[in-house]
Amino acid sequence: MRHVISVLLENEAGALSRVVGLFSSRGFNIESLIVAPTEDPTLSRMTITSVGSDDIMEQITKHLNRLIEVYKVQDLTDGAFVERELLMVKVRAVGKDREELKRLADIFRGRILDVTDKAYTIEVTGNLAKNDSFLQAIDRGLILETVRTGPSGIGRGERGLRV
Repeated sequence: MRHVISVLLENEAGALSRVVGLFSSRGFNIESLIVAPTEDPTLSRMTITSVGSDDIMEQITKHLNRLIEVYKVQDLTDGAFVERELLMVKVRAVGKDREELKRLADIFRGRILDVTDKAYTIEVTGNLAKNDSFLQAIDRGLILETVRTGPSGIGRGERGLRV
């Protein structure tokens, strides 16, 4: 099962490597990792996406809580949460493909960020399924480059990750 884990930790050198080391030392893959400062400049929020059983993720969560730099850990998949990922894709856009790509971007509520005479760079924000669907709708031969952030998430309602 896919899990999205949110970690509140000290914003200091070495904290990221200790968290990543915990996953690698136990043989677990991190599918995506996002780290950024919070409203408190001394804290960072890390969002980790990984695949594993509930028991394995519970063990990872317990080990994360033992790290000195970690203030709080929350498996967002244990409750309702909102998830978004940023996708940027550079596509070959010449001739009749230009209008079709504009139409696809509109259908998926994307934005064209950059236009040249031979290419578009399109931004789509949404859940993983939406972004995957957008990529599948584009002719594979037109895709020049793809960049994805991986999912970022936040609990719904009053549920939150605070110190």
